[in-house]
Amino acid sequence: MTTVAVHEGRTGQGLLDGLRAALPDLTVVAAGSPEAAAEADVLATLADGPEGLARALTPRIRWVHVLGAGIDGFPLDIVGDRVLTSSRGAAAPAIAEFVLAAMLAFEKRLPETWIDEPPTRWNSASLGGLAGRTLGVVGLGAIGTEVARRALAFDMGVVGIRRSASPAPLPSVTVTPDLPALLRVSDHVVVAAPATPRTHHLFDDDTLQHIKRGAHFVNVARGSLVDQDALLRALDDGRIARASLDVVDPEPLPAGHALFGHERVRLSPHVSWSAPDTIRRTFGLFTENLARYRAGQPLLGAVDLKEGY
Repeated sequence: MTTVAVHEGRTGQGLLDGLRAALPDLTVVAAGSPEAAAEADVLATLADGPEGLARALTPRIRWVHVLGAGIDGFPLDIVGDRVLTSSRGAAAPAIAEFVLAAMLAFEKRLPETWIDEPPTRWNSASLGGLAGRTLGVVGLGAIGTEVARRALAFDMGVVGIRRSASPAPLPSVTVTPDLPALLRVSDHVVVAAPATPRTHHLFDDDTLQHIKRGAHFVNVARGSLVDQDALLRALDDGRIARASLDVVDPEPLPAGHALFGHERVRLSPHVSWSAPDTIRRTFGLFTENLARYRAGQPLLGAVDLKEGY
């Protein structure tokens, strides 16, 4: 019989109760408890709280599942020969909607266009649009694909770049040969790549010199992909018209940081994943993997420990 141990980490309060409700036919116990040590063969955890994970990984644990897409906060060195999976793709629809909202807000100048007193002139504005614009997607995984799908519905052209040689996930998406080529043609640049040593500060001064002047830069991946000092320089000299950032480095951003209050920056506190069905989708993916695990089938969202994703 499969027993699931739950490691809640720093911000996972309520995770244990949530999984017990989602898995009424299984035994779900707290990691570190005597029951977990004696019975658990599966560990469910969050990537944001590595404290205590070493103790939670008892010899009986054969499979570890991270209830999140990114595993950059997970101590991969302690996994050993266990299988590690993540909830890759569970929040993709919510994040993609958030990205489209940010893109529309940029083009339609929201909230600046809203009024609460009589304007100087009626029927006068210089607003943009998405139709005919080019979207550049950096990382054509689950999130990048969902962003591209929605952008195509707005009659945008979509180019993308990915780490593998796999074909484009959608027939109307063009895969570019390199990042500078993507940046030179993109009116909106969306960062949706994983955080790995290879992508650390992927966007630095050298990279950002290729960005199309007046572009809108959106990051919903991880703050570590962007050299924030380089980004500020590109914002200050007008190369980037706006940066919509749901992720920064570090998180939380310290008070007084230059990104706060910058006229060309729109910050949100890492909430693009939030939607009514994100938790349900996350638990649903874990439930499906549990069925696969018990049947001896390959698991979804397997992490390549060498690549860190």
